[in-house]
Amino acid sequence: MFDKSRIRNFSIIAHIDHGKSTLADRLLEVGGVKEKSDSDTPALDFMPVEREHGITVKAQSATFEYRSKDGNTYLLNLIDTPGHIDFNYEVRRALKACEGVILLVDATQGVQAQTITNFLLAMEEGLEILPVINKIDLPNANIEATKEEIEKELGIPADDAILISAKNGTGIEELVEAIIARIPPPKGDVNLPLKALVFDSFYDNYKGVVAKIRVFDGVVKPGDEILFMGGQKKYKVEELGYMALKFIKKEELGAGEVGYLIGNIKSISDFTVGDTITLSSNPTKEPLPGYREPKPMVFACIFPTENQDFNDLKEVMMKLKLTDASIVFEPVNSISLGMGFKCGFLGLLHMQIVMERLETEFGVSVISTIPTVKYKVNLKNGEVVYVENPLEMPDPTKIDSIEEPYALVTIIVPETYIGDVMELMQNKRAIQKSMSYIDSKRVEIKYEMPLSEVIYGFFDNLKSATSGYASMDYEFIGYRESDIVKLDILVNGKPVDALSFLVHRDQAVYKGRELVRKLQKLIPRHLFPIAIQAAIGSKVIAREDIAPLRKDVTAKCYGGDVTRKRKLLEKQKEGKKKLKMIGNVSIPQEAFVEVMKINQ
Repeated sequence: MFDKSRIRNFSIIAHIDHGKSTLADRLLEVGGVKEKSDSDTPALDFMPVEREHGITVKAQSATFEYRSKDGNTYLLNLIDTPGHIDFNYEVRRALKACEGVILLVDATQGVQAQTITNFLLAMEEGLEILPVINKIDLPNANIEATKEEIEKELGIPADDAILISAKNGTGIEELVEAIIARIPPPKGDVNLPLKALVFDSFYDNYKGVVAKIRVFDGVVKPGDEILFMGGQKKYKVEELGYMALKFIKKEELGAGEVGYLIGNIKSISDFTVGDTITLSSNPTKEPLPGYREPKPMVFACIFPTENQDFNDLKEVMMKLKLTDASIVFEPVNSISLGMGFKCGFLGLLHMQIVMERLETEFGVSVISTIPTVKYKVNLKNGEVVYVENPLEMPDPTKIDSIEEPYALVTIIVPETYIGDVMELMQNKRAIQKSMSYIDSKRVEIKYEMPLSEVIYGFFDNLKSATSGYASMDYEFIGYRESDIVKLDILVNGKPVDALSFLVHRDQAVYKGRELVRKLQKLIPRHLFPIAIQAAIGSKVIAREDIAPLRKDVTAKCYGGDVTRKRKLLEKQKEGKKKLKMIGNVSIPQEAFVEVMKINQ
C-alpha cells in the first residue's frame, strides 16, 4: 500500500479540442507508462469511435509513479475527461475520485463556454484548481490575454498558471512538479471500515465486469467479501490493482488509492456507478454521498435491422450500460420495426456515438427513430403526463395544453459574428436574455430557447454561421407552454409509427412537405400506386404520389380488334386495385435517416 501523503489524484478538464488527451499522453510518457512515439493517436482514447471522431467520449484513468525533485517517489492517478457538453456526466464522475484538477485553457482560443462549466463543477466539489495554458508554441498564442480571461471569467489568479505545449512537451515536468506541490494528498484512514466509491465500470472479454474504484477509508484485498451498499449484493474479490494502459495487480488497495476491482460480477443490475463498496463482515455505517444522476435530454427508439437480432441487441445494451452509465433504456414494440428499446441520451452527439458503438464495437446493425425531447402534457381532467415518444401522445380531444422543455444557452463568439448568431437564433424561437463583452474582441450572449431547437443540429449550425469560432453550453431551465402537434406520416392511408414526430405548429407544414418529397424519392416503386401523406390529426398538410410499375400487357397483341387491348388493360387495372388493398410497402432504412435530417 502506497504512503497516502505521496498520492495525488487529479483530472484534466477543459473545453473540447484544448489538448486534454495530448497532455495525458505527455504525462504518461513522463511516468514511463507510454513510450514516446510519432503516433498522434491518444493512448487513453481506447474506443474506435473516439479515434474516428478525434474526441474523448469516455473518461479514462491511468496510474503512474514519478520521482520528484525533492527525492520522493509519488503515485499519480490521472483521469482524462471529455470536453463536449454531451459527456458532462463523465466529468462529474471523474471529479468525485479526485482532490484537484488541471484546468486546461488553449492560448489561441482563451476561456470557452465549456471551460466555465467544467470550472464550476470543480468548484462545486471543492477541488484544488491548477490553471494551465496550453499551445504556447503556436504563432497566434496570446498568453497575457488568456491570463486576463482566466482572472476575469473564472475569478482565480493566473499569474502562477503553468505554461505548456502538450504537443512538443514544453513545460510538462514543471507541470508534474506543480501537481505534487499544489494538489493536496487524499484524506482517509486505513483503520476505518472499508468505504470505496465505484466511479466507473466496463466489460472485459477475459475478466468480465471491471469496477473502477476510489478507496476513501479502509483497505480491500483479494479474498475479501465485499458488499455493494446500493444493491445489497455480495461478491468475493478475485483481483484488484492499478490501471496503467493495462491491468497491474496489487495485493491491496488502501485509503486514497484509485484502481480496479474484479469480483465475478455477472449483472449490471447488481450495482450502479456511484455505489459504495464496503466489507460485508465490517461494513461502514453510511454510504458515500452519491453524485447527481444524469437526466436524459434526448429520447429515441433503437431497433435491430433484422428482427431475429433482438436478443443480441439486448445483450449488447447490457454491456454498453457498463461503460456508459448515463444511457437509460427499456423494451418497446413497434408495429413497423418490431421489438427494440426506448432509450434516453444526454444529447444528440451522445446518441450518435451510442449508435456507432453498437455497430463498430459490438457488431449489431441498428436503426433509430427520430430523436425527441420529453414534453409535458396537461390533460383536461387535471392529470399531467410526460411524453417522450409520439406514440404516447394522448388523444388531442383530451389535451388542455402542452409544455416543452427550455434551455438557457450561453454562446461565446467573436464580435464580428454577432449578427450571424442573432440571425440564426431568430429561426430557433430563441429569446435573448443578455449580452456582455469578455474582452475587446469576444462577446458572451445568453438565450432562452426550446431544448428541441438546441439538440437538432444547432451546434453544427452555430459552428457554420461563425466559421467554427463560437463555443456554446446549455442547461435545462424548465417547461413552458407551446403549440406542439404530432405530425403523422401515412403510406397508402396507413400511419407509419416510426416516422411520426412532435413538432411546433409553425414548422409542421414545412417539415411535412420536405419529408414526403424525400420519401417519394426513397421508397421504391411497386406494382401499385403509393400515396405518401403528412397529416396533423385528420388534416392532411402534404402529399406526394409514387406511380406504379407498369407491365406492357398488350405487347403480345399483334393487330386485331382494339377491344382486346382494352380488355387486357382493364384487367391489369383491377389487379392493381387489389394489390393496393393487400400489398405492403417496403420502406428502406434511408427513409428513417432522412427524417432525422429534416429535423436538423
